[in-house]
Amino acid sequence: MIRASKWNYSEVNSGVRKQPLLVLLGPTAVGKTKLSIELAKVWNAEIISGDSMQVYRGMDIGTAKINATEMENIPHHLIDICDPQVAYSAAEFQADAKQLIQEISDRSQLPFIVGGTGLYIESLLYEYRFASIGEDEQFRVMQENYAATNGNTALHAKLAIIDEEAAERLHPNDTRRVIRALEVYHLTGQTFSEQQKNQLKQSPYELCIIGLSVNRALLYERIEQRIDQMMEEGLLEEVKALLALDPPPHNVPLQALGYKEMAMHLRGELTLEEAVQLLKRDTRRFAKRQLSWFRHMSEIQWIDMEQNFNNNLQAIHGIIAGKFDYYREYK
Repeated sequence: MIRASKWNYSEVNSGVRKQPLLVLLGPTAVGKTKLSIELAKVWNAEIISGDSMQVYRGMDIGTAKINATEMENIPHHLIDICDPQVAYSAAEFQADAKQLIQEISDRSQLPFIVGGTGLYIESLLYEYRFASIGEDEQFRVMQENYAATNGNTALHAKLAIIDEEAAERLHPNDTRRVIRALEVYHLTGQTFSEQQKNQLKQSPYELCIIGLSVNRALLYERIEQRIDQMMEEGLLEEVKALLALDPPPHNVPLQALGYKEMAMHLRGELTLEEAVQLLKRDTRRFAKRQLSWFRHMSEIQWIDMEQNFNNNLQAIHGIIAGKFDYYREYK
């Protein structure tokens, strides 16, 4: 395998060409982590996590967070950067990732986004305009109170009435984003989905986007196996530790998959078996929503993960070489 020894960004810095950006995305449990390490080794890349929950410290098992050994000395960014009591937004991700892309490029390395949070990744790739819509704090508090009184499902149903497409993409327990979608409509009279479609969809980057897919039945099997492994590794104890921090109502991390279900068990609302089965069901639905989101991104080149791993790896190397050959220097 010919490796890129470093990246030549002279024409990028002079404004002649765009900054190359490698992206690997796909649903949970499809196999992004292992593949990303192998790609990063060959292409001298630094990985920027595109996962909305891996930013939080103390949330390792439930987010399937990569550990130091698995990283194999590949630099990783936007992992463990904030405490779980603090909400981290897509707009913050966009700003932080943009800065990291520049810093990684300045080191003559390849910026490499890896993750499954569609809004975060797409907002970065196409420079979504977040600030222009504005905020209404009073409206948000009203919606939070409505959810507290009537339940997250009732709040989600309000969104489904005005913006069915956004409702399909967002889990009922993702109250922060559900409320934001309602707020966008409240402030502009235009749905969140319409706002997204009106984005320019022109990237400031030279994109190479690889999407990983797999047969639905096999994906669901992998999801269930991963959750069983999480339980064996101590997911319940991890959630106990988060609850011990006395998080506020509608704490963002505790609404995440795995954390919400285990918290329901610890509050006596579900048996442990019921919580695990609910987690498996909700994770399957989440994976389906991830794929639905990514299918709207036309620039993705899809790889079927049912095929031999090495064959897939070689196919992806070929895609990257064809896209970024101009920028590389070799060893």
